[in-house]
Amino acid sequence: MNKLEIVVLLFTSSFFQNSNAQQRAFKFDFGSGKAAPGYTQVTPTSIFNESNGFGFSEGVKLESVDRGGNSLTGDFITSKHPFYFSVRLPEGNYDVKLILGDSRGTSATTVRVECRRLMLENVKTKKGKLAFPVFTVHVKDSLIRKEGESIRRVRLKDRERNYRHWDNLLTIEFNDSLPKVGGLEIIPNPTATTIFLAGNSTVVDQDREPWAAWGQMLPVFLVPSKVAVANYAESGETMKAFQGERRLEKIWSLAKPGDYLFIEFTHNDQKPGGNHLDPFTTYQQMLKTWIDEARKREVIPVLVTSMHRRNFDESGKIVNTLLEYPEAARQTAASEKVALIDLNAMSQTLYESWGPDRSLKAFVHFPANTFPNQTEALKDNTHFSTYGAYELARCVVSSIRQQRLSLEKYVRKDFPKYNPANPMAFEKFYWPPSTFMAIARPDGN
Repeated sequence: MNKLEIVVLLFTSSFFQNSNAQQRAFKFDFGSGKAAPGYTQVTPTSIFNESNGFGFSEGVKLESVDRGGNSLTGDFITSKHPFYFSVRLPEGNYDVKLILGDSRGTSATTVRVECRRLMLENVKTKKGKLAFPVFTVHVKDSLIRKEGESIRRVRLKDRERNYRHWDNLLTIEFNDSLPKVGGLEIIPNPTATTIFLAGNSTVVDQDREPWAAWGQMLPVFLVPSKVAVANYAESGETMKAFQGERRLEKIWSLAKPGDYLFIEFTHNDQKPGGNHLDPFTTYQQMLKTWIDEARKREVIPVLVTSMHRRNFDESGKIVNTLLEYPEAARQTAASEKVALIDLNAMSQTLYESWGPDRSLKAFVHFPANTFPNQTEALKDNTHFSTYGAYELARCVVSSIRQQRLSLEKYVRKDFPKYNPANPMAFEKFYWPPSTFMAIARPDGN
């Protein structure tokens, strides 16, 4: 541990020693008009700093518009570009209530949190109308706290230190063609069921465009206030590495009876090296160990078979590059009597419905100069574009419904039926891009 890490550890542990004092509600009134009683005013000049613990990120031109009338709903903040608002919070689940819209105009807002985790998509308000959407978010830090023991921490990779989901902040991204934000309320939600995600780059909240994974799309399909998605996946992970880096220990430190643990590994476990697992021996043994540990804590384990890579034969059929691992997971689920989401089977149907050409839109395939400083074409058949990640999340949710798993009650009623043999056309997918971009491939390619 270097000096910087020690300073961060000491600051974070002391800052959150008194968790009762920190777990409280926040109310923010956006706009330069008079703040509503009980609300903290937020203006375009409210830039985040450590002393006040909230504010906007620098670098975006913000505009405050005051329509008069009600002090809370009569004014708002808007921008022609995505803008980010952060609040310092201890880890846990929170309900976030927003006021969106314009008493004299229209609005359109997409909301993501932390590392581009999708919470609300294209919320539109008609002229003079307001919307009051709610979403539930999981905020995390890297510290592992257990009563009577010294504080430990997850062993983060270097790149993770710049992620927006390990920094003790809730960062909210307001995006879309016409976002207008009038107010924001944050309320601790200790009773929400938590779905913990353990996996690799195909699951993680990918922090930069054009990369994405299904785990960061999942929250938008779920009922707010009832359930939160806690994505602890990371690029390049195997089951052995995930456990050795204390990521699983971190999940156990937070999980409560009735929560869920989704487990999706294969892409890296199959590779030679110290973290290799053999499908019908060590891979199955580790799955069973995690299942047992979950059940001891009354946490509900769910196995997710890994999706295929984009690899077609001459007849347009998917080539199985994952060998026997998906079948090993299926057999483990059957023998241990746990739920199985067979994303491997669904992804084959999905990819073959697209075919070799249309499937390029679902993966990170972009010609040179599509993005700043991208001098070479991006050709990645493992990692997904936002469109591909969204469709895989729809597969996960549809499997929950079709099997009538206990999680079904947390799926939004307005989520339409989905068939991977008939996916949404790319032309109908809407994703206003975030400002953060990278051309480097995630680990695990």
